[in-house]
Amino acid sequence: MATNRLSREKSPYLLQHQHNPVDWFPWGDEAFTKARELDRPIFLSIGYSTCHWCHVMERESFENEKIAEALNSDFVSIKVDREERPDVDRIYMSFVQATTGHGGWPLNVFLTPDLKPFFGGTYWPPQSRRGQAAFPDVLGRVADAWRTRRAEIARSADSIHSQLSAVACAAAAAGEPEPAALDKAAHLFKSAFDAVHGGFGGAPKFPQPGVPMFLMRHARRTGDTEALQMVLHTCDKMAAGGIYDQLGGGFARYSVDAEWLVPHFEKMLYDNAQLAHLYMDAWAAGHKRHEAVVRGVLDYVLREMTHPAGGFFSAEDADSEGHEGKFYCWTRTELDRLLEPDEASAAARHFGITDAGNFVDHSHPTPLPNQNVLSIARPAVEDAEREILARARKKMFDARAARVRPHLDDKVLASWNGLMLGALARAGIMLGEPGYLEAAGRNATFIRDNLWHGGRLYHRWRDGQRDNRELLEGSAFMLDGLLHLYEATLDPGRLQFAIEVAGGMMDRFYDAGQGGFWQAPPCADLILRMKPDYDGAEPCGNSVAVLSLLRLGKITGTTRFIDAAERTLRFFAERLTTAPHVMTWMLQALEFHLSEPTRLVFAGKASVEREALLRAAHSVFHPNKVILGAGGSVDSFARSLESSGPARVFLCTGSECKPPIENAEELAEALR
Repeated sequence: MATNRLSREKSPYLLQHQHNPVDWFPWGDEAFTKARELDRPIFLSIGYSTCHWCHVMERESFENEKIAEALNSDFVSIKVDREERPDVDRIYMSFVQATTGHGGWPLNVFLTPDLKPFFGGTYWPPQSRRGQAAFPDVLGRVADAWRTRRAEIARSADSIHSQLSAVACAAAAAGEPEPAALDKAAHLFKSAFDAVHGGFGGAPKFPQPGVPMFLMRHARRTGDTEALQMVLHTCDKMAAGGIYDQLGGGFARYSVDAEWLVPHFEKMLYDNAQLAHLYMDAWAAGHKRHEAVVRGVLDYVLREMTHPAGGFFSAEDADSEGHEGKFYCWTRTELDRLLEPDEASAAARHFGITDAGNFVDHSHPTPLPNQNVLSIARPAVEDAEREILARARKKMFDARAARVRPHLDDKVLASWNGLMLGALARAGIMLGEPGYLEAAGRNATFIRDNLWHGGRLYHRWRDGQRDNRELLEGSAFMLDGLLHLYEATLDPGRLQFAIEVAGGMMDRFYDAGQGGFWQAPPCADLILRMKPDYDGAEPCGNSVAVLSLLRLGKITGTTRFIDAAERTLRFFAERLTTAPHVMTWMLQALEFHLSEPTRLVFAGKASVEREALLRAAHSVFHPNKVILGAGGSVDSFARSLESSGPARVFLCTGSECKPPIENAEELAEALR
C-alpha cells in the first residue's frame, strides 16, 4: 500500500494517516516552503491518535479519493499531533475558539503561507448534516476565495494575527493576587455543582480534577464542610459510573451524559494521574473507601500503559475494531454465555446490564446492538453476593482480555509522565505499596536517561528516539513529579534532579522582564509565543510551575525559585481576580503562597521507624506542607541535623520549629 511523507514520522497519530491519499506534510520547513513556492494556502489538521472524531473524519474524508484530490490540487496539507506539539495547537485553537466560539479535535485551520490563520473549525462531515457545512464545500469556498479575494484574506489574516499577538503578549497588570480570589472561585464552583450526580456543570461532563482538588483545599482552610461533601459525592458518583472502568480500572476522558454513565471511552494518562491524586486527597482526608479507586487507576497504568523500561504511554483509544467502546461494552447474551446463572444474574443487577442495552455508537454507520456500559447500578450488600460477583468479575475480566484491545498510543511524554510519576510516588508511601514507589523511581530514571540531555528536558520519546522539542509543560510537570518522589523517599539524588529541571525551566522559559513562563523557547515555526493561562483537562504549565517552584523553594531555602513563582502569580493576578475559575491549579498555588506552609524536617537514619513517620506525614490531608530530609540540597536548618540516630520529625513554620516528634501517631495527630 502506498504511503505519504507521514510514514517517516514517530507520532502514532501521523502514522495513522500515512496511507491516506492526501499528500500530507508534517509540520516543518518543507511544507512551509512548498506553500510559498506554489502560492497556496495551508490546510492544517490537528488531532491525536486516540481521538474518536479524528478517526471519523479520516474515515469519511481523508481516505476519500475525491476529497484528497481537492486538497492536493488547491492546498498544502499538514498533519500535527497536538500531543507532540501543544504549542502549535494552542495558537490555532485560540484562533478557532475566538472566531467560532468553540473548539475541539480534529482542529482544522486554513493558513496563509506565512502561517497566519484566516478560517477554521473542527469536524466537518463529507455531506452537509444537521446544519454542519460539508467538508468538500468548505474546501471549494476557501480555494475560490484564495483565488478571487486574496487581498481581503491577507488583511484579515494580518488583523487576526495582530489581535492574537496583543492578547498573548499583554503586559501584566500591577498588583498582588488577592486572597478574595480563592473564595470567589469556591463560590463559582459550588454554584455549578450537580447535587444529584456529582461533578460541576452539565453534559458532556468532564472530571475536571483541578476543581475538586481546589475545593478540598478550600474546605480545609475555611472549614467549609459543604464543599467537602460536594467533592466526596463527586468522587463516589464518578467511581460508580461508566466513566470508571469497572473491570480493569482507570477513568475515561469524559462522559457524554450528566450521570457519568456513558463515557467517551478513550483513557488518557494525564486524566488518570490527576484523578489518582484527587482520590488520594479524599483518602487522606479520612475517607478510606477511595483506596480501591487509587489502586484501580494505578494498577491499570502499570499493567497496560507502561514501557518495560519504565516510561508511561500516553493513551488508549475509544475505538476497537472500528466501533467506539466495543472493547468495554457487554450484551446480556454475552453475559449469559460466559457465566453461571447465579453469576450472570448478580452481574446484571450489579452492573446494570439489560437486554436492550444503554449505549449506541451513533458515529458508526452500522452500530452494534444492545451494548451495555458497566456501572455500579446496585452495590452488593451481602458477603455471599460479593463472592458471586468476585467470580463473575474475574471471568469477565479474563474474557475481555481476549478481545481486540483499543489502539495504544505508545509515545512517552515528559509532561504526562511527570504527573503520573508523582501520583505513583505519593500512593507508594501513603498506601505502603513498594511496587508503586519502585515504578515511580524507574520512571524518573527513564526520563533522565532518555529525555534529559545537556540541561534540557525534551518532550517526546518513542521507539528509541526522542524529539528536539522543549516545552514548559514537560519541565513543570516533571518537577512536580520529582518533588513527590523526593518527599516519598527523602533521596537527595531525586531532589538534585528536581533542582536541575527547575534550573533548566527557569533558563529556557521564564520571562524575567514581565514574569510568567513561555510555553516554548523562541522558534521559527511559531507565529506567537504564548504564556499558558488556562487549566483545563490538563493543568497549564504556568500553574504547575508556580506551585512546584514554591514547594522547591521551601524545601531548599532558595529564594530564586520563590521569587519567580511570586512574580508569576503577580503576572496572572488580574486573571485570578476576574476569572479565577479558569486557573484551578494556579488557585492551589495561590493558596499555598498565602499560607505559611509547614515544613516537616526528618532527621535520623533510615529505619522502620522513619518509614512509619514518613507514611504518617503523607497520610493526613495537609496540602500546604513540604517534606524534607537532612541530606542533600535542603534548607540550612535541615542540613544542620544529623542523618544518624533515631528517626524524628521537626514541624517548622517560618523560622520556628517545634520539639521533635518520634511517634507516627503523634505526628499524624499534630498534622490534623
